[in-house]
Amino acid sequence: MPYAIVRTGGRQFRVEPGQSVDIELLEAAPGDQVEFREVLMVGGEGGVTYGRPLVEGAKVVAQVVEERKGPKLIIFKYKPKTRYRRKTGHRQRFTRVSITEIVA
Repeated sequence: MPYAIVRTGGRQFRVEPGQSVDIELLEAAPGDQVEFREVLMVGGEGGVTYGRPLVEGAKVVAQVVEERKGPKLIIFKYKPKTRYRRKTGHRQRFTRVSITEIVA
């Protein structure tokens, strides 16, 4: 089965066709097709192709499934003996994409 390693949002992901991946938020609506051109490696039955740093002419095509929020993170700052407390929260937004094909 073919696979690829792509770089998006400052992170690297190992993807295969038919797989769903949660990546950093993209400016795309659900149902849109997106292409990832930063392909670092492509592998499969024919062997492995490494890029220096990118594989020439390779791309990964994916379809946007939905936009979601991650789990809530609690940030609590506290300094003893000074009555200092700050509590905030954060939920990271991300895009779920479904990989449709890998073009080497």
